[in-house]
Amino acid sequence: MTAPVFHRYVALGDSFTEGVGDADPSRPNGVRGWADRVAEVLATLSGDFGYANLAVRGRMMRRVLDEQVEPALALSPDLVTIYAGGNDLIRPRVDIDALGEAYDEAVGKLAATGATVGVFTAFDPGSGGPFARLRGRFAVYNERVREIADRHGAVVLDSWRMRPEQPALMWSEDRLHLGPLGHRAVAIEVLDTLGVPHDLDLSDPTGSLGDTPFRAGKRADLDWVVKHAAPWIRRRLTGRSSGDSVTAKRPTLTPI
Repeated sequence: MTAPVFHRYVALGDSFTEGVGDADPSRPNGVRGWADRVAEVLATLSGDFGYANLAVRGRMMRRVLDEQVEPALALSPDLVTIYAGGNDLIRPRVDIDALGEAYDEAVGKLAATGATVGVFTAFDPGSGGPFARLRGRFAVYNERVREIADRHGAVVLDSWRMRPEQPALMWSEDRLHLGPLGHRAVAIEVLDTLGVPHDLDLSDPTGSLGDTPFRAGKRADLDWVVKHAAPWIRRRLTGRSSGDSVTAKRPTLTPI
């Protein structure tokens, strides 16, 4: 089979797509992430490749859709990836049906352009960890995502079914965002699902990807509460977001 070639890739979403957890001071917003990694591979297959990343950390679904869909359409992409709703799912209350209706409309607009559209399922939080009690909510959301993808011919990028051999190594210290190895794993999933050849793997010959993994133990749990959980709760109580002073790191199509 001939590998697909894309010329204009636009990534939409929140911190997951922006690349939070995969620090790189040399890049816009100081992060790299899976979408950058995907774009780097796609750029090798096209002489006129452009990549835009409109994602902003902390954004809930309606802000992602309101702020990013129309700018994405204006860029005339031939590949779009979108993930929205993760920040909604971890709130005390969420109307998944209402989110699904809004998401359905937005994905329909993107797909109507003829672009390949990739939509993500949420990760499986498992039976342990800070979001275990929300596992059923995540599963319902994912079923809506699959329905939307079926309706509009979108590609499902299935985070829910990813089963890494050492899942703890996929996460950053905050236990909410992927670490460098996790972002690389998602890039592999995206490229494989699209049928794009690449040489990415999950080996770590330099050891550089093991600097900020999820850490277990009572001391690590206490550190996590102080450094990450408490600030997150304060933002929720005060109506603030980690993305209040952040803008899209790649608002226009440019080479990478």
